Amino acid sequence: MTKLAFVCVGNAGRSQLATAFAEQERANRGLEHAVEIVTGGVDPRDHVHDDVRTVLEEEGIDIGDREPRQITSADVVDAEYVITMGCAPAEFVPDDWDGETETWDLEHPGGDDLDATRAQRDEIQRRVRALFDHLETTHE
Repeated sequence: MTKLAFVCVGNAGRSQLATAFAEQERANRGLEHAVEIVTGGVDPRDHVHDDVRTVLEEEGIDIGDREPRQITSADVVDAEYVITMGCAPAEFVPDDWDGETETWDLEHPGGDDLDATRAQRDEIQRRVRALFDHLETTHE
């Protein structure tokens, strides 16, 4: 099984978007038994940003039950891929971890700018699809 970890600072925005789209891609591609997904933040916020919930609802994705959580080394010790957004893997991966890291240089849109959050949503969705395309070609 391939394990993916999506991590940002607060686990209230970017990593929640990425996780939601990764879960959607996993289901759409029939990879529920082949891909495990974990998410967290290095400094979790109190709640998922309202604008993130809103822009995902526009795509038919409900994350109303999600709460930000702390990422731990135990979460990623067996992950093959760690994707970070705004934080560094050194903050949470074990010293002897040998997976692949990818940094998605995505600024947090901040505030209540739905258009900026929509643009970020669309970019994250594109990157998640590309990641799953990569996974399918490398794990066939």
